[in-house]
Amino acid sequence: MTLLNFPDGFIWGTASSAHQVEGGNWNNDWWLWEHIPGGVFAGGGADPSGDACDHLFRYPEDIALLADLGFNAYRFSIEWARIEPEEGLFSTQWLDHYRRMIATCRDHGLTPIVTFHHFTSPRWVHADGSWENPAVVDRFARYCERVVAHLGDVMGVVCTINEPNVVALYGYRLGMFPPGLESTAARAAATEHFIAAHRKAVDIVKAGPGNSPVGLALSMTDFQALEGGEERMARYRYKMEDVFLEACRGDDFIGVQTYTRDRIDPEGRVAPEDGVPLTLMGYEFWPQSLEATVRRAWEVTDQTPVVVTESGIGTDDDASRVDYVTQALQGVHRCLDDGIDVRGYCYWSNLDNFEWLFGYKPTFGLVAVERETQVRSAKPSAAWLGGIAKANALTV
Repeated sequence: MTLLNFPDGFIWGTASSAHQVEGGNWNNDWWLWEHIPGGVFAGGGADPSGDACDHLFRYPEDIALLADLGFNAYRFSIEWARIEPEEGLFSTQWLDHYRRMIATCRDHGLTPIVTFHHFTSPRWVHADGSWENPAVVDRFARYCERVVAHLGDVMGVVCTINEPNVVALYGYRLGMFPPGLESTAARAAATEHFIAAHRKAVDIVKAGPGNSPVGLALSMTDFQALEGGEERMARYRYKMEDVFLEACRGDDFIGVQTYTRDRIDPEGRVAPEDGVPLTLMGYEFWPQSLEATVRRAWEVTDQTPVVVTESGIGTDDDASRVDYVTQALQGVHRCLDDGIDVRGYCYWSNLDNFEWLFGYKPTFGLVAVERETQVRSAKPSAAWLGGIAKANALTV
């Protein structure tokens, strides 16, 4: 048996997002998207978010459980639609709510990793062009200013925006996320505005109060070119990842979020390879993808420190979850051995939650949630990964 030690101060966390766990987020664009007649959720394809995991009220027990399991950090997001329900109208009530969440993390010895935007925007932003409208940059900055003024002295780590590349692709080019556009130009505009908003948010956090390290959380894939597919892969990867990575050079960290690989040939994306198991999301079981993307993020950002802000697997086989995370962490450790500055690992997710277009079918959580009663049940993988966090070491 081999003991793989991690650096002192290494972040061991789990992650969630407001819309996926809080419940009752009716004032944002995703709730609207879930209830459009004839939309992607119509006809019973997936259940809408509804009460989600009731984390809005049950967060004290959820945070206490994470601490009991052995984790030292919790990543969660603030819901913009609660903080600014109408343009220019800010809610001290909801700012205080998130301040209490942060205090609960602190009371239990968990570093609060706060994300300002995780996929969802207020309905009033959606109604006025959303991220295609250049006005969104200053609107987002104003929201960030209010959040930092209220919470900056107690936040631990800040992620400005979660996976803007996914929102730009699925919301503005493929029409699968709100606002449901299918336009190359709209995707380009959204990408430009996300990057500008990130840069403004970084400056706002840096201005204080507080001194939280701040970065962007980016969805990354282990892109692999098949014969003749090198040029197409490079173009696809640049639009999806590199344009964001280049914009994050010099930040306190880059958040890497990786689940699988993607093979590209001259015609485009290739179906999963025969013989490779699939997860409940339809992804290939490919835990080695995390090592590949950490290395690439480090390279393209000119050696910006890395935090793995999401890594996990949607599966109903908890042994597969342990296997997946074991291999992913071995890859992270090899990166550390090679001098790459990796500062933490956050598993997605702490709870079985609402997985966007897939509803509640894929189960990523370390903790099961009974949908009717909201009763939590920690899976064996939760104690296993929490034990690694306590020891700051992985035994292989």
